[in-house]
Amino acid sequence: MDYNAEFTRSISRPGDFWREKAADIEWIKFPHTIWQAKDNGHGDWFTDGELNTSDIALDANLRAGRGEQTALIYDSPVTNTQQSYTYNQLTDEVARLAGALKARGIEKGDRVVIYMPMIPQAVIAMLGCARIGAVHSVVFGGFAAHELALRIDDATPKALITASCGIEVSKVIAYKPLVDKALAQAKHKPELCVVYQRAEAIANLQSPRDVDWSALVRDAEPAAPVAVKSTDPLYILYTSGTTGKPKGVVRDNGGHAVALKYSMKLVYDASPGDVFWTASDVGWVVGHSYIIYAPLFAGCTTVLYEGKPVRTPDAGGFWRVIQDHKVNILFTAPTAFRAVRKEDPEADFLKKYDIRSLKRIYLAGERLDPATYDWLREHTHLPILDHWWQTETGWAICCNPTGIEMMTTKPGSATMPSPGYDVQIVDIRGNQMPAGEQGQIAIKLPLPPGCLQTVWGNDERFRESYLDAIPGFYSTGDGGFEDEDGYIFVMGRTDDVINVAGHRLSTGEMEEVVSSHPAVAECCVVGAHDDMKGQIPIGLVLIKDGATIDHDELEDELVEMMRDKIGAIACFKRAMVVDRLPKTRSGKILRRVLRQIADGEAYNVPSTIDDPSILEEISDQFRPR
Repeated sequence: MDYNAEFTRSISRPGDFWREKAADIEWIKFPHTIWQAKDNGHGDWFTDGELNTSDIALDANLRAGRGEQTALIYDSPVTNTQQSYTYNQLTDEVARLAGALKARGIEKGDRVVIYMPMIPQAVIAMLGCARIGAVHSVVFGGFAAHELALRIDDATPKALITASCGIEVSKVIAYKPLVDKALAQAKHKPELCVVYQRAEAIANLQSPRDVDWSALVRDAEPAAPVAVKSTDPLYILYTSGTTGKPKGVVRDNGGHAVALKYSMKLVYDASPGDVFWTASDVGWVVGHSYIIYAPLFAGCTTVLYEGKPVRTPDAGGFWRVIQDHKVNILFTAPTAFRAVRKEDPEADFLKKYDIRSLKRIYLAGERLDPATYDWLREHTHLPILDHWWQTETGWAICCNPTGIEMMTTKPGSATMPSPGYDVQIVDIRGNQMPAGEQGQIAIKLPLPPGCLQTVWGNDERFRESYLDAIPGFYSTGDGGFEDEDGYIFVMGRTDDVINVAGHRLSTGEMEEVVSSHPAVAECCVVGAHDDMKGQIPIGLVLIKDGATIDHDELEDELVEMMRDKIGAIACFKRAMVVDRLPKTRSGKILRRVLRQIADGEAYNVPSTIDDPSILEEISDQFRPR
């Protein structure tokens, strides 16, 4: 079947389509009702079905004869450790933790906050919660105590699972003091705190609340998978909200399993036994979906990497992992390869490693700029596939559907809507825009399986955030356009459109121009207030290591390039060379904060920022010249 036929059937006959996909996972009770609408235009999938997510990820692979296949590879250059688990071994570890939690009173529907570094115990904790029907909420290890406390108060967990420390490159970060401070601040007090002790920093435990992980599981009775309803929540994952209060995205069990199993074939063309590496973190949705759940649903071997694309120990780290573990499919964020390209512009490290096992490279999490796309194509000679999705959707809204039909790639495009996603480019009234014209990217309701059900404890906020802006649609908050071939181009958040003398211009389009300069490793363009024109664009530019161009000369060349590619209407006259760009720990540039700095406004230092000192450095550079 070709893509067009698959997509058309998913939109015109969604019940039949998703009933067929649901048959690809093992249910405890197969659903009779495939879709049940709600008043808000969204609804629930597979409402009367019963299953267990841990069973699908683990036990189903044992029943399929994959017990001795490697399920999980842990690779930690920061501790010089490599470890692997077969499906048999991982199932045993998960069942024992699940049994230990159950013995301490954790039951179906209880919440468990997980605050862990990139170690196997994080995977075991998530799957262990799923096994007994507990709802896990993973908070990125190292988040500030205040932010952790906010999430504890919102999720009201019965237990918290953490480790004694995390490691950022060579710096050991003690987690237990952060946890203790968060628990002291939180109004809600979890009954149990499980601590996995790492040799790099041993935590002090406060009895009776705190319990050592090893002691907890030592004599635990393994727990069997508990049947849950398809619509029961699997996890809560917090994403930033405009009010400053995090939004708890709620993911169900049934739709999640069906969608992710389908996506492994559709998007990644992955088969049982493939080595699948997602270079992300379990604190982000990418880690949930494609480090843990989806690869295990598909019977793959998944890689858990505790390191960075550079400095652990060098810009060859990714290539080394691919060689060592015979990785077949790699998925990461563009910012990872921009960091590699900055430090190793000629890809000299790549030449040291054998990456012939690698079939394809997938990128998502932010816009894939053509310069990074071209660099990867030139040096790896592999298909470089962009795809676009969100924390809220949990899997790709748009992709190159390699498992059905490999399409021609277009740099800057995430290709076509995934089957199930009725993606439209609309204006503020919901009217469709002509091909080539930019507008808001919206998804006609209902959303396909795997997307968020609601915001935890706040249906009204769910409607206000996603459904009310364009009636009948889910509002993605992103802007872009569809070309004459049906390819979707995501140009950035709708608030990344600036108004220059009455002309609405995309900063994403300007970034394409800036990043195409041979000396530029990475860039960001933001709009700054201007009394005459409303806003004017300012570029922040990182130069490639080894590039010797004069900064003023670079600025002149970028201004000229912008005039040639977009026109004088852009009024692009300033490009500041910076040492670093402020990013979240997941690699997204903090554009809103940069706009506030550019306008001389007060700003809050986000909890998600990788290094707050960057903001002070950039503030100094924004002083009027």
